[in-house]
Amino acid sequence: MCTQTKAAALMMNIPPADIDPSGVFKYVLIRVHSREEGDDDSGVDIVRGYGWAEYHADIYDKVSEELEKGGHLDCECIGGGRIKHEPQDKKIHVYGYSMGFGRANHAVTTEKLKVRYPDYEVTWSNDGY
Repeated sequence: MCTQTKAAALMMNIPPADIDPSGVFKYVLIRVHSREEGDDDSGVDIVRGYGWAEYHADIYDKVSEELEKGGHLDCECIGGGRIKHEPQDKKIHVYGYSMGFGRANHAVTTEKLKVRYPDYEVTWSNDGY
């Protein structure tokens, strides 16, 4: 009999991408791991990007605090950058890097965004800040 841990169930329900509905803003790529013994430690990667954040760390701090509060999950920021979201043209462009966390793997970010926005043109570049 296979039983799922609380952490595994929680990770399955985390949206892979959550970004502002439009504009240019900072984003972070976060790896979420289980803290529970016996879980494989592969984790899941999630994208979070918001215009309210002055720094990439502001996003990471808020998201990790929410996810870690039950004690079942652990978060690690694996990089950041910027997103230009143009809903009127159905385009998202991922680029740049975070001074504090380094450059996220924009290819991974782009794949997460394509799942969330399947009818969009989602592109990325390592250019820019």
